[in-house]
Amino acid sequence: MKKLTIMLAAAAALANAAGYAQQTALPQSDFGPLDHVFLIMMENQTNTDIIGNPHAPFINAYAKIANSATNYFAVGHPSAPNYLEIIGGSNFGVANDYWPNWIGSGCVDHAPQSTGCVNAVTPIAVAGVDNAVVATATNSSQCNGQITLSGPPVPHNCALYNYPARFFSPKSIADQLVARGKTWKTYQESLPIIDPGVAQVNYSDGAFSNLSPPAVFAPGSIQKLYAVKHDPFVYFQNIEVGATDELSLAQVKDFDGPDGLWVDLNADAPNFSFIVPNQCHDMHGFVSGGTAICSTATAAETGLLMLQGDAEVAKLVEGIRASRAWQSGRNAIVLVWDENDYSNAANRVVMLVETNYAPNGRVSSTPYDHYSLLLTLEAGFGLSCLNHSCDATSKVMNDMFGG
Repeated sequence: MKKLTIMLAAAAALANAAGYAQQTALPQSDFGPLDHVFLIMMENQTNTDIIGNPHAPFINAYAKIANSATNYFAVGHPSAPNYLEIIGGSNFGVANDYWPNWIGSGCVDHAPQSTGCVNAVTPIAVAGVDNAVVATATNSSQCNGQITLSGPPVPHNCALYNYPARFFSPKSIADQLVARGKTWKTYQESLPIIDPGVAQVNYSDGAFSNLSPPAVFAPGSIQKLYAVKHDPFVYFQNIEVGATDELSLAQVKDFDGPDGLWVDLNADAPNFSFIVPNQCHDMHGFVSGGTAICSTATAAETGLLMLQGDAEVAKLVEGIRASRAWQSGRNAIVLVWDENDYSNAANRVVMLVETNYAPNGRVSSTPYDHYSLLLTLEAGFGLSCLNHSCDATSKVMNDMFGG
């Protein structure tokens, strides 16, 4: 028994070493270096929900002039793992949209009848093994139970490929950028105005949060416009602790304010901007808590939600294009959805790229997913590959970035 234990430990150590060895690979691109990337994250729509939809006029017009990846996939369900996979190449063992614990205080929730702190996630700090992802769910319990099966399973209703569980490095692209002397921020619309640490909340309407005293909730709850499940960097312990300003909650900002998105675009934009509209503007909808807003209970409400999201994308894209940051250097706007709407359909989502240094308007049918996007960003910023972005199935998206 002792010999078997030693053998298993040795095998695990070798696997871990192999995983870390992969991360020394430096991906190469055909499109050259990137100075600024503005990545806009949207929510829960299959590509066919968007393309051709009259309630998304700007996005459909933009898809004709930007570069379009028509065979681009999310990596399973639900939201939080997909966000982590884009910025870290792994789900890091996060199985669902659970809130993170906060260093020194655990999960904090003063809101009445909220269950946000159930199954709270320990901040990512050490190497571990992530959750396997199947390409095609054959029963509704797969994809973390976040898929509705009706009829035979549609191929790739979870992911583009099967991803067996593997060892991960507890890092994100933020760590890589800072080590390279580059900068990053995540801009989260409707961050609550409250101490301590505006990023340390989920339950919020932009002014109050789950950290607010109970009196602010009377006579009922408040909406969850900002959602920590859409703020992946704060799941990492080093960001929560903030030993250095460059890797801390200081890099988590709202759209507005003296160091928010709109000011930074014309002042000092970071190399990597991870831009997340609130849940009424990202096409998520069905914002719970308090008086129902952004409902999708009827076809008319669903259409209105789509129009709101389309208007938000237009505001962001046009704002970036008109900014001082866009005029300086070799830059790209990336517009992507985290996953489809959980239906028994291929988990294929809209993914558009516009550059300011190469002709746009290309259409790519090459199979890509979130890991390919991470690998492409790493190639553009001169970073090594990280976790599943090192997989042989992850490809640099040269055709989408002007290569």
